[in-house]
Amino acid sequence: MQLTPEQLENYLKKSLAPLYFISGDDPLRVMEAADAVRAQAQQQGFTERDVLTVQPGFDWGSLAAAAGSLSLFSERRVVDLRIPTGKPGKEGAQALRDFAEQLPDDTLLLVTAGRLEPAARKSKWVQALDTAGVVVFVWPLDASQLSGWVRDRMQQRGLQPAGDAVALLAERTEGNLLACMQEIEKLYLLQGAGPVEADDITRAVADSARFDVYVLADSALAGEAARSVRILNGLRGEGVAPPVVLWSLAKDIRQLVLMAASMAGGEPVAKVLARFRVWANRKAQFTRALQRLSSSDCQDLLRQCATIDKVIKGRAAGNAWDELLQLTLQLGGVNAIRPAPLTESA
Repeated sequence: MQLTPEQLENYLKKSLAPLYFISGDDPLRVMEAADAVRAQAQQQGFTERDVLTVQPGFDWGSLAAAAGSLSLFSERRVVDLRIPTGKPGKEGAQALRDFAEQLPDDTLLLVTAGRLEPAARKSKWVQALDTAGVVVFVWPLDASQLSGWVRDRMQQRGLQPAGDAVALLAERTEGNLLACMQEIEKLYLLQGAGPVEADDITRAVADSARFDVYVLADSALAGEAARSVRILNGLRGEGVAPPVVLWSLAKDIRQLVLMAASMAGGEPVAKVLARFRVWANRKAQFTRALQRLSSSDCQDLLRQCATIDKVIKGRAAGNAWDELLQLTLQLGGVNAIRPAPLTESA
């Protein structure tokens, strides 16, 4: 059974599954979901917990050993298995499948992991965990969801934020919910419960936004040019390599070329999205891009990717980050104007 983090809370009030698998790249929301499972398990008598962290050389036999070992102090236990990379390897995948197929009595397995790639989410070991218990994939919050999340968390702490205060805090901590919670706590300590204005955020909150290349691609596809530039600058400041940024953008642009060609032939956008198996959480972004960009526009963007690749490899003149900025703006719907090349006077 697959649930969202929001659905998990209500599910736990009604039932406790023998197995939970929580995966995502947002440490705070993954931690909160796992905490909710642990709290409910403790209420139902699972008073002992064994924590296992998968690291190089990890002995997967310890998973079965932890579940099967007897305790002098507790009859029910939680086996808290943590896979930071989200990659258990061949031996680990088999151990997890074996565990899921023969669930031990009086043991609850809680597995937390980093974000899984699409292929890994379809793997046999994830399917086995899904069949045996509850799977929760923690997706990043989009801009609209983030504002609501920030407002709710501020209100829970007794703060009464103005709309522009919420928007500013969300912007300064986007992609880093843990930093957002820390800033909310700092605001509370500085001024206590009560109204919060945008000026209060400006004075007290540092810019702690953290992005990845996937967020950049989604923002550019959605036509959010200004936000995309901010994300690109953040990636550059965090030391992300230009080839990684180009890979993320080019991957989606190649797909846009094929999809735009299909639409030019008369195929409806809904069918194009379905045929190219666009994930549900990205359909809106691709739809906006396909409505904004023609087939020739997409081909121009792909040719621009090839040029940037040459710049990165030193085979063409230019600055890779300047070129990536141009590409990001054009993908986002802004026709950036390139300066005319300088010519020597006669």
